[in-house]
Amino acid sequence: MTQRTSPTPRSCPNCDGFASAAITTGGRNHRGHLHTITADCPACHGTGTRTTRRNWEGARV
Repeated sequence: MTQRTSPTPRSCPNCDGFASAAITTGGRNHRGHLHTITADCPACHGTGTRTTRRNWEGARV
């Protein structure tokens, strides 16, 4: 028997699946490490995937 597989999650079209990025602010702390901040994709909120929407416009009961 064949195994049922779940559908693969669709990657976000705005970030292509790379939802978070570490950005340096240019400064360093007293130990010499760079100060970084994390920026998330505003479209997928840092998940890297998008949700699928069903078009219920043509569906009637």
